[in-house]
Amino acid sequence: MEEKETCFECLERRIKSDWSDQLQFCYGISDSPLPFGSSAIVQFSLSNSSPSPTSQFILSYLPTHSHHCFSKYIDQYTLQNGEETEVSSGTGTGGTYLSDTLMGYECCACNHCGKFSCLRTITALAPLAYVGISSYSGFQEHASSFLSGTLEDHILSSINLLIQGKASGRDGVNYMRLLGVPSFDENSIPGCLRHPNIAPVLGLLKTPGYINLLLPGTPYTLENILHYSPNALNSDWHIRFLMYQLLSALTYLHGLGVHHGNLCPSNVMLTDSCWAWLRIWDYHRLGFNLCFDHGKSNSSHIPSRVGCSVEDCSSQGLYADLKLSPPLDWNSQFNRWWRGELSNFEYLLFLNKLVGRRWGDHTFHPVMPWVIDFSTKPNEDSDSGWRDLSKSKWRLAKGDEQLDFTYSSSEVPHHVSDECLSELAVCSYKARRLPLSVLRMAVRSVYEPNEYPSTMQRLYQWTPDECIPEFYCDPRIFYSQHSGMTDLAVPSWAGSPEEFIKLHREALESNRVSCQIHHWIDINFGYKMSGPAAVAAKNVMLSSSEPAKPRSIGRRQLFSKPHPSRQVSMQGIQDRMKESAVGQHQAHEVETEKSFLYKSTCLQELEQASSFSEHAQHLSPVYCHAQQNLLKQNPSFKESQTENLERSASNPHDISNYCRFSPDVDLNYLLEHIDMQDDDSTGYQELLLWRKKSCLSRTSSKEDAEDIFSVGCLLAELYLRRPLFCSTSLSMYLERGVFPGLMQELPSHIKILVEACIEKDSMRRPSAKSLLESPFFPSTVKSVYLFTAPLQLMATNGSRLQYAANFAKQGALKAMGTLAAEMCAPYCLSLASAPLSDAEAEWAYLLLKEFIKCLTPKAVKASVLPTTGYSHLKVSLLQDSFVREIWNQIGKQAYLETIHPLVISNLYISPHKISAAAASVLLICSSEELGVPITVHQTILPLIHCFGKGLCPDGIDVLVRIGGLLGETFILKQMLPLLKHVAHSCIGVSSMNKPEPMHSWCSSALVDCLMTLDGLVAFLPREAIVKDLIEDQSCLHVLALTQTNLEITVLQVAATTLMAICQRIGPELTALHVLPQLKVLFDELAFSQEISNGSGSLGKSLKVSKSKVNGEFQLESRMDLVLLLYPSFCSLLGIEKLRQCCTTWLLLEQFLLRFHNWKWEYTGESPRSGVENVIAKVPLLSKGSTSDYSPAKLLLNGVGWSIPQSQGIRSSKNLMPQRRLANAHQSSVQTYESASKHFKTEPWFWFPSPAASWDGSDHLGRFVSPKDEFPWKIRASILSSVRAHQGALRSLAVCQDENTVFTAGIGPGFKGTVQKWDLTRINCVSGYYGHEEVVNDICILSLSGRIASCDGMIHVWDSQTGKLISVFSEPSTDSLHLVSPLSSSTKIGADHVDMLNSNTSSSGVLSSPFDESLYTCMHYLEEVEKLVVGTGNGSLRFLDVSQGRKLHLWKGEFNESAFPSLVSAICSCGSNKEQGNGASASPSWIATGLSSGHCRLFDVRSGCVTACWRAHDGYVTKLAAPEDHLLVSSSLDRTLKIWDLRRNIPTAVTFKGHTDGVSSFSVWGQDVISISRNKIGLSSLANSADEDGQHRIIPQKLYSSDHGSRNVSVLSSISIIPFSRLFLVGTEDGYLRICC
Repeated sequence: MEEKETCFECLERRIKSDWSDQLQFCYGISDSPLPFGSSAIVQFSLSNSSPSPTSQFILSYLPTHSHHCFSKYIDQYTLQNGEETEVSSGTGTGGTYLSDTLMGYECCACNHCGKFSCLRTITALAPLAYVGISSYSGFQEHASSFLSGTLEDHILSSINLLIQGKASGRDGVNYMRLLGVPSFDENSIPGCLRHPNIAPVLGLLKTPGYINLLLPGTPYTLENILHYSPNALNSDWHIRFLMYQLLSALTYLHGLGVHHGNLCPSNVMLTDSCWAWLRIWDYHRLGFNLCFDHGKSNSSHIPSRVGCSVEDCSSQGLYADLKLSPPLDWNSQFNRWWRGELSNFEYLLFLNKLVGRRWGDHTFHPVMPWVIDFSTKPNEDSDSGWRDLSKSKWRLAKGDEQLDFTYSSSEVPHHVSDECLSELAVCSYKARRLPLSVLRMAVRSVYEPNEYPSTMQRLYQWTPDECIPEFYCDPRIFYSQHSGMTDLAVPSWAGSPEEFIKLHREALESNRVSCQIHHWIDINFGYKMSGPAAVAAKNVMLSSSEPAKPRSIGRRQLFSKPHPSRQVSMQGIQDRMKESAVGQHQAHEVETEKSFLYKSTCLQELEQASSFSEHAQHLSPVYCHAQQNLLKQNPSFKESQTENLERSASNPHDISNYCRFSPDVDLNYLLEHIDMQDDDSTGYQELLLWRKKSCLSRTSSKEDAEDIFSVGCLLAELYLRRPLFCSTSLSMYLERGVFPGLMQELPSHIKILVEACIEKDSMRRPSAKSLLESPFFPSTVKSVYLFTAPLQLMATNGSRLQYAANFAKQGALKAMGTLAAEMCAPYCLSLASAPLSDAEAEWAYLLLKEFIKCLTPKAVKASVLPTTGYSHLKVSLLQDSFVREIWNQIGKQAYLETIHPLVISNLYISPHKISAAAASVLLICSSEELGVPITVHQTILPLIHCFGKGLCPDGIDVLVRIGGLLGETFILKQMLPLLKHVAHSCIGVSSMNKPEPMHSWCSSALVDCLMTLDGLVAFLPREAIVKDLIEDQSCLHVLALTQTNLEITVLQVAATTLMAICQRIGPELTALHVLPQLKVLFDELAFSQEISNGSGSLGKSLKVSKSKVNGEFQLESRMDLVLLLYPSFCSLLGIEKLRQCCTTWLLLEQFLLRFHNWKWEYTGESPRSGVENVIAKVPLLSKGSTSDYSPAKLLLNGVGWSIPQSQGIRSSKNLMPQRRLANAHQSSVQTYESASKHFKTEPWFWFPSPAASWDGSDHLGRFVSPKDEFPWKIRASILSSVRAHQGALRSLAVCQDENTVFTAGIGPGFKGTVQKWDLTRINCVSGYYGHEEVVNDICILSLSGRIASCDGMIHVWDSQTGKLISVFSEPSTDSLHLVSPLSSSTKIGADHVDMLNSNTSSSGVLSSPFDESLYTCMHYLEEVEKLVVGTGNGSLRFLDVSQGRKLHLWKGEFNESAFPSLVSAICSCGSNKEQGNGASASPSWIATGLSSGHCRLFDVRSGCVTACWRAHDGYVTKLAAPEDHLLVSSSLDRTLKIWDLRRNIPTAVTFKGHTDGVSSFSVWGQDVISISRNKIGLSSLANSADEDGQHRIIPQKLYSSDHGSRNVSVLSSISIIPFSRLFLVGTEDGYLRICC
């Protein structure tokens, strides 16, 4: 009996009828190229939430058959247990097996002889499924349970109790047995727990005539990954981990006596975290073919007519003429199409199916070519009206000129920025049939029916995209179902949509199109999608910015050779000749002649087609040579096992024989099981030994062996990136034992495993359990599987987080090693991204801390740092201990790049009070250790940048307390100039005609600035306050008070803070310096009140501020300043002194008496008539910064951040401003002068104030994140200089803390020396003196504290002790390499220090012919912790400095000259930078510069030279890789070049301008500083060319900041100190200069 499938439109109507209109039909799932199937992807939304990919489900319709066990199973269970029930809701302890409840259930109709009954097997495979009558409420309940994570939460709770050593029940232990703890068992009785790698079934629900199966959808399948994002499986380890999961699921299935039978990439589902689910429910074949009685097979029936199973379906007849039929392999379909037996339409549909396009999925809909432009009726005898199929529709629409411009001007060269068929185009084509909700989402949010093209010709002209199949087969697409939108008009030469479809289809099948369609296939499916052919066809697609990100849709290139044309031309000639033949004899002669002509002319085409068919055989993959019914039960088992199982079946309550619960499975046992070594190496000999032993562990049945065969095919495809077998190669292998040629491309250890799995003798193939236990799977794979599998349970995020934190806290991560912990991180740390409760935040914090302890610095950057931005974790993450651990792991530089901006972000724009306090403590405590330059540029300036943008009081408190912590000199030199600069800028803006928001911002920023100044005043002596803030008519407060257009709030803050300063400096200095500046203000106020003739509250005032300060009196007008200032100065100075300085005193006092009842009483020094209340109302805002209450101060007392002893006394005093205020009268001029006298003894004495060059005031009003960097203005100024070496300073290396720098140069006796300098006070703290030759390069080896220096040999030594660790050299003969770990180092005595002052001339290390066996330069690969060094013969040697051994050698090809060139510079992509997600980029290429001017590009994986070109006309001095596709090079030919490596031949942007050779350069961000002789040159990676098209460097000399003298020394090296906004240069006469 033939069974037709349902068309997707009828399937959608059925789903909405059976369930609800609220269930959104996404698209149907089909095994054929046509829109027919019985399964669909549906989307369900929880209430008050938007749909998301996680809420997609697979809904499948299975026809019911009364004789099927599966149907009986559902019917009887539904009748016996009511309308709806759960198959197994109990746990392993209290649950009941179905065999216990359905004792009357008969299974005698089965054609299998398996281990267990159908009832027990189905229960084991679908333990979570609900069985009942279908209803939307039931669907909601099941879907909600899945989405909320409550289905298996009890299992994870049991595992949590097990880890904590508490009574946990059997669920936890039973689940561990599924994971292979204590070992995988193929003979245990099935339980009621779902295997973590089996796709879960959520429901078995009945509708009339069908059983509906409900499964959760996943975003990807393994087939998607292999086709669209193969880089997602980015390592050998990930492939092994995936295979381990699949084998674990197979072991479970085979243990149940079930084999899969269809193991292929499309049946491996992958979740968001790429966890594998093996799909055993295969769409319409869903269910158990064990269900047929009497051995009836489920043979495939080929329907005689393609159509929908619903009789009255409107689509009946649309596809009736199609001839697509099984087998649907590419070879057969191509041959049929080439011979003319298959239409163009059918063949293109089949190609769409191969690339994964899906009917109904508007983002990935099947695509067809436009073949006519609809201007005229298609006529094969005319050229008009036909579309050029040799060009893409995008090219025809845009034009070659525009595409060439796009390709040449784009950063990533491309012609096409979107797919050949976009979602917008599909929805516009189908607009008349789609719901309006879809159109509003995909086309435009506002529905405008007139905006959609109304005719076919306009539609063709409007779109740059290709066509869809509906325009060739379905006339319904023309008829509109929306009011306001007219039907899509057909061309005038077609009378109706039906006639148009007929004529349009005939045009597609015409000889003209058939002769050209292969060009269109090449563009959209073939070789013109990539490489030079794509460039020539103007079909280069914009590549993905994240190639390693998994994708479910994308471009798949099917062919790499030109597609052959269809064999149609000669056939047409034959047909016409046959029609013209008269009589049988004439017909016979014509037939003979044309047959000969046809055969002779088609021979070449036949050969071409055969060759093409052979090259594309990978499109017909075969994964099993005996594919039979899905999930067929195993027919044979060992006799003893069968007897035991029969005894168990006779007594279902006696499960003691199979439930061997291990009482020792506790925390200690789990830790012992997970305690693995970090060695992932798989020995070839070990695999060979396993291969011999595996023959003893045979599969138990032929069906299981077929699954193992599929495993081998999958494993090979994962490594080859293409299928191992096609039908032809499989036949060759089975008949003759000839392996496919692809087997030779497999790695040797993989080849052993694949050969074992595809063994011809099926019974000699290893079992799934044997494969799991093979040495192919390293210990890390097993450890990670054990740790992460419980996280895949359908449990709540809180339970998962608690499990991960508990297990990690007990030492699981430490026990499994660093590599395994790194692999676990993506599964665990993603849990911290969801909103968490307080308790869950604590678990997340604990988990992060455990990962930091166990991960490498690279892994911490990649995995942990991205989680530090989550708001619910801010308070925990801002604690001192957490940041200190991260700091120690990843270094100061990574901290500053990632965490420091997030800390500052907690202090502005509505900050959380507790997190702001914690952030302030962190910033204060870290300031001293960061150092002055970094603190200024990374803390002080960003906080000042936040002025006026909601900076909280804790933010101002940070500025004040950092000033107090770092001392008076820091405040006077660094902070006061910046704050004065900001205040003057704000006052200046307030006087301009600016928009109201700008004035409002200026007022707020000025308030923050004045508050910060008020707090800092407490730490300064009186004389310093007067000198820097008041004298010379420079008092900011008075300047603000005299402004007539500032807000009242600003005036009040300025007045109160001015009074606090006056009280601080005393009456004498106030009268001398402040009152003269206030005279203008008092005069203005006095005459203003005379003019107003009223009180301040009634006068013409500025904008009234409604805010309150501490609930006290607020100014309401400018005249209220009289009340705020005059009585206060009377109290401070006395009335007589005030009247002497203020000539308008009489007017002011009359105003106060008249309106405020204030009068000075001569009998005493106190005012009368309520004056005390007036004074009390004056808010002392300065107390806000110096009072005892401050959240940051309270937290500061509880942290453990150590204060350096050298700063301890000073710092402890500075943090207590009250004591300083109490003893303020003891300050004197001598104290201030003494501090100035010893200025150069202060740390960072040489660091200048950034106020002189800071243009931050231009950016203050911009509301951007403080993380956005300020532009770096390079002044070419020498800040400090010191003689570092007697001879030339050859190389510089700056530590990540930016406080320490290593210099390599020429010392006494022309020997090389390396000095370690502390930039705090610019003094040499230690050095290394073990070199006999001149040192030409030094390299800091990450955070290990080791330094590598090169003088022809590589010396690795300890930077703390100066002790030599190992020496590497390259022998000139083929002898063993020398690696000399030394137990003692050369001791440095006082005589060595004295010798530094001797005078020795420098000499060039590379000026003479260089020994080919010597090392020339170095580059540290931080990602892999290896050192790569260049040699004198152009080769690269890799060194493992941690192990003290040499690794492989890469030899470059010689140039045209007979003499090899030495390697003069090395760099790699990914070094010194991070990816967008925070992970360090692993290098994919290494570039070398040669003395001949050439550059070479090596592929990191293979070591092959991928490119070699003449980059310069002279010696290449340095290379750098600021981006993956950019290479910067400099040379003695006086040029600096930036190479774009994305082109086949690297192209360069050349910077000219230097008059001498460029000896070095340094890159930071977009800035490049190059040095040439005694000048520096500034350039940018983003600079545009001049008017003449040239890129120029403007050289400039360095000037001394002290006396303006020019630098005349020749510059030899340069290094940027990025976070300090400084750069260092070394000179040929041995000087180290610090510049800005």
